[in-house]
Amino acid sequence: MTSATDQIRETIEKNDVVLFMKGTKMMPQCGFSSRVAGVLNYMGVNFADVNVLADAEIRQGIKDFSDWPTIPQLYVKGEFVGGCDIVTEMTLSGELDTLFETKGVAFDKDAAEKIRAANG
Repeated sequence: MTSATDQIRETIEKNDVVLFMKGTKMMPQCGFSSRVAGVLNYMGVNFADVNVLADAEIRQGIKDFSDWPTIPQLYVKGEFVGGCDIVTEMTLSGELDTLFETKGVAFDKDAAEKIRAANG
């Protein structure tokens, strides 16, 4: 049987963008998860969603893995990006665009601009 840490590592390695969240990208179960999933969905980012509510070991394991106390947690190309506040700030500053561009992750630049325009 694989450990939660092994499952987490494998998921992060196999997917370019992973969001560990409460609920799923189509049915988020908390506001913070909903906000990050909403940004990624709106920007057309293809991402894997991991519902931490479905597995207590993953829910605790991801906090230990990243040494970050809260969920959601976004990973891009194996790198921990952050939670809701960090992703929101990066979206508004344009840093998230740069990260996706640098890492070769496809996203809708116009959608990203619209988010910034609406929140500027």
